[in-house]
Amino acid sequence: MTVRLHGIGYRYAGSARPAIEGIDLDIGDGEVVGLVGPSESGKSTLCLVVAGLAPRMVGGRIRGTLTLDGEDVDDWPMHRLAERIGIGFQNPSTQLSQVAGTVFEETAFGPMNLGLPRDEVVARTWQALSMLRIEELAERDPARLSGGQQQLVAMAGLLAMRPAHLVLDEPTAQLDPAGTRLVGDAIAALAAGGASILLAEQKTDLVAALAGRTIALDGGRMGLAGPTSEVLEDPRLEELGVIPPSAVRLRRALEREGIDPSVLAEAAS
Repeated sequence: MTVRLHGIGYRYAGSARPAIEGIDLDIGDGEVVGLVGPSESGKSTLCLVVAGLAPRMVGGRIRGTLTLDGEDVDDWPMHRLAERIGIGFQNPSTQLSQVAGTVFEETAFGPMNLGLPRDEVVARTWQALSMLRIEELAERDPARLSGGQQQLVAMAGLLAMRPAHLVLDEPTAQLDPAGTRLVGDAIAALAAGGASILLAEQKTDLVAALAGRTIALDGGRMGLAGPTSEVLEDPRLEELGVIPPSAVRLRRALEREGIDPSVLAEAAS
């Protein structure tokens, strides 16, 4: 299973300049690719393009090619794309159905729309809730949950779909460290099951923990790209406006004070 972008550029309707341009990217079977960059760098736009929402749902003009598993998706209707690739947004209110009366029904909404057998829908729903440890919310009204709880419910709905490909646009934006760890574990489990995942995140610690490769966008273009450890340790990352992971910042702080970071590592072990 592969997501492949070649020469992708996208311009919003009425905009004088493209929001993203010259994007080449492959995401392989079971691979998590991180996507970082400052605000307005094009992260959300790239997520919309990969998920097929741009230009289908938001208009604008696209150039280049996007293929899923070797098939060009230019002429695919939205419902066909939705069966192959899922997207999670940073604001859960844009993802929840607004028609489900309980968290269980909300989580089951996607699998039900796929026409799956009832027993399969129920099994997927409970498994998704269990992965995020929110089974106790099953009978709650999604509209009466906190923002962080709603984000976990939206993520559960995606997990229940079991997508072959997944695009996540800052899925932990409203979550505390404990919730972030739960989502991180769920993403790792999906990748272990073979899903290809694009993870756009400001929390570079999470990107460091999950992504094998990472792209840093700069003004809609690929500013840095390569193995995650190399990209997140590159001094140019901060010049782009991205805060490096805590381990990188700690090591640099020690080096500025003339302390060998290996001393702390040996003490910890």
